[in-house]
Amino acid sequence: MRIEDVDGLRIATFGAGPRLIVAVHGITASLMAWQAVGRRLPREWSLVAMDLRGRGHSADLPGPYGLDRHAEDVLRVAEHVGAGPDAVLTGHSMGGYVAALAGARRRFARVVLIDGGLPLPLPAGMDPDQAMAATLGPALARLRLTFPSEEAYLDFFRAHPAFAGFWSDDVARYVCYDLTGPQGALRSRVVPEAVTEDGRWLLLEAARIGEALHAVRAPLRLLRAPRGLLNQDTGMLPDDLTAPWLARLPELEDEVVPDCNHYTILFDERCVTTIADRLVSGL
Repeated sequence: MRIEDVDGLRIATFGAGPRLIVAVHGITASLMAWQAVGRRLPREWSLVAMDLRGRGHSADLPGPYGLDRHAEDVLRVAEHVGAGPDAVLTGHSMGGYVAALAGARRRFARVVLIDGGLPLPLPAGMDPDQAMAATLGPALARLRLTFPSEEAYLDFFRAHPAFAGFWSDDVARYVCYDLTGPQGALRSRVVPEAVTEDGRWLLLEAARIGEALHAVRAPLRLLRAPRGLLNQDTGMLPDDLTAPWLARLPELEDEVVPDCNHYTILFDERCVTTIADRLVSGL
């Protein structure tokens, strides 16, 4: 893994091949979400991931946040690393929406949305903050907590329903990368205000996301997890939400990656092998 900073954005490159994938993480994640995928790519490929502003080692970059701002950052990173029209753009969770916005602004060889990217309706009777609390409750709560040690933070994640029964060195590295602060009062690097602003944008700008999906000129692929953020049986993008978009976007390739949840789709070796293949196959 090679690390550098681009205008305050921390980026990491996994692999040494000349062909490039630009990868965008989720709303409370970091570039380390992509380490397992980067390691399983063919030798001719490299994966470039960044910490979005307000996350990881880009946490000190100021707002405003919002998915438009992240898309601008993604395109700036793509230009910096020389990702031309033969590069692949991908995003997981919120990163899928950012990838759709960025992919609508310039051409890539392929845009791959991983368990994200399709507009999410705001539930009836809920405002955006209530909707975020209902879906991201444990993740949002974590941002306000402090932990006495690194091991305590690891234990917090080991007990997370998405990782219960599944653990790996990749998950441990992902978790530890997120920690900052003094011993005895460690906390997540994620800026809570960034998550709140981004979550509101995501829920209130569904029409903008739909317009971006229609404007993407590259082949568009969707990979879905059958289980959700808390390993519940209903995933983030269930069939009833996905079906109307498959009708509107007949060129969209849709695939459910079996036996994974919203998190393990990027960490479980079997699922990651599928993701790596779908990113580059046929290119």
